[in-house]
Formats: sequence, structure tokens, C-alpha cells
Amino acid sequence: MSDMFGLKKMLTNKLLERQLKSLPEAQREAILKAVNENPDFFNKLAKEIEAEKKSGKSEMAASMEVMRKHQGEIQKIMMGK
Repeated sequence: MSDMFGLKKMLTNKLLERQLKSLPEAQREAILKAVNENPDFFNKLAKEIEAEKKSGKSEMAASMEVMRKHQGEIQKIMMGK
């Protein structure tokens, strides 16, 4: 079971790195760290974004809405609190 978790974490990191490649390295590392330390929270965000997309919103609109909704929590995580 832990092997499966390790594989999932590695694949998630590779996917994130590819999507964040245009950001400065320090920002990429901060985001990867936040996601790895709070996987349940970020999975929740992803599910909410998918639900918004299914209701007809674009990925950008869905992402922005969910991010605004959870802005306080995201700020705390990104600041390491």
C-alpha cells in the first residue's frame, strides 16, 4: 500500500512540475511542498473544480471560483501555518 502512495505522490509531483514549469524555481518548490504536505486539501480543491467544470464552467472560471472560496486556507498553507 505504501508503494502505491509513493507512486501516486511521484506522479503528482511530475505532473505539477510540468504544469508549473513557467514559474520561478522558488515558487515551484513552495507549491510542491504545500501540495505534498496537504494532499487531502488539494484533492478536495481538485474535486470542487471538477464539479464546477461539469456544471458548464471553463477550467479557468472553475479554478478561480474555488480558489477564491478557499483563499484564506490557501494563504495559511502557503505561509506554512
